[in-house]
Formats: sequence, structure tokens, C-alpha cells
Amino acid sequence: MPNLGPMELIAIIAVALLVFGAGRIADLGKGLGQGIKNFKQGLREASDDEDAAAAKKDVKAKSAKEPKEKEPAEEV
Repeated sequence: MPNLGPMELIAIIAVALLVFGAGRIADLGKGLGQGIKNFKQGLREASDDEDAAAAKKDVKAKSAKEPKEKEPAEEV
């Protein structure tokens, strides 16, 4: 596949403007940006959920391994 130089890119952009119009291209860019933003937010939330689950699991494992301390008996 040949490399695209600056003149070829300008020609592709000009044809896209003629075919779709400036308003439609702006809407497509806006939609694409929102999609990427939502995707990143979903990844971040999934990562946070996994971190919270791992921390909860670590706390349970740690409490299961530690022997429970006996309370001192009251002296009469």
C-alpha cells in the first residue's frame, strides 16, 4: 500500500467535505469523541470494580488467617 502524503490527505478531506458536508462531519467527530469518552469511562469503572473486589478479598483472606484474640477474663 502506498504512503499517503500531505497532498493526498488534503484531497481525501476535500472529497469528504463535498460528500458529507461540514456539519455532518462535525457531528460524526462529536459522536466519535463521545464514544471514546464513554469507552474509557467504562474501562475505568471496570478497573475500579476489580480493585474493590480484590481489596475485599484480601481483607477476608487476612482476617481468616489471623487468629482471633481472646478477651481477657474478668477477675473477680
